[in-house]
Amino acid sequence: MTLQATSSPPRPWLTGVREAIPLLGGYVPVAISFGLVAIQAGFSPWEAVIISVLFYAGASQFLFVGMIAGGAPLWLVVVMTTLINLRHVVYAPNLAPWLTASRWWAWLMHTLTDQVFALAHHRLPQLPESARLGWFTGAALLAWASWVAGTALGAIAGDWLMAQWPLLGKILPFALPALFLVLVMPRFTCRRWSLALGISILLAMLCTLAGFTNLGIPLAAACGALCFYMVRFDARTTGGGDE
Repeated sequence: MTLQATSSPPRPWLTGVREAIPLLGGYVPVAISFGLVAIQAGFSPWEAVIISVLFYAGASQFLFVGMIAGGAPLWLVVVMTTLINLRHVVYAPNLAPWLTASRWWAWLMHTLTDQVFALAHHRLPQLPESARLGWFTGAALLAWASWVAGTALGAIAGDWLMAQWPLLGKILPFALPALFLVLVMPRFTCRRWSLALGISILLAMLCTLAGFTNLGIPLAAACGALCFYMVRFDARTTGGGDE
């Protein structure tokens, strides 16, 4: 009698967790940096963690604690953080075709970030419909949990970490830009994307040099998106298309 070994496919949520692990290399350092910044701005460790649990907005969290610490009026804080997060309006229609019928998607959208979107936009079309919800749950919740844990570590032990490894003070501020750089670099192989990203980067740099850092973020993003949808190259000159 011959026994044939069979192996069951991995559960979708476990696959999502495994494929999201590389994101932690960017999430945890940035979250530690946020926890430390929040404490230095006058927030308690619990308040810093609650912000990461409820807001979970990356760059907007840094802006939020900075403006609150600087005494900015609440209406301006709300407006600026909303402007930065408007990019999520673009994410929704791009993911919608791959979402299955489930009430859990609405709750899971709280865990949607730039990096999770990039990963999901690539992976969801490759997965069978029955595996998509589980995959996204595993990937998104791992990213969220790592962000909250990193914030707690930075808020509680950030000063000690800086004292033990002073080089972290120079590395952590670059973690967030590096994370976004990894996401956009592959797009520079396309002329259409290169033009849109180039305009966004140039406008953001000019606004920063002029002292309009907060305005530069939504303005550069809007102009880059407008350029992408308005400018198209002839396929005959791009070797097969501009996508």
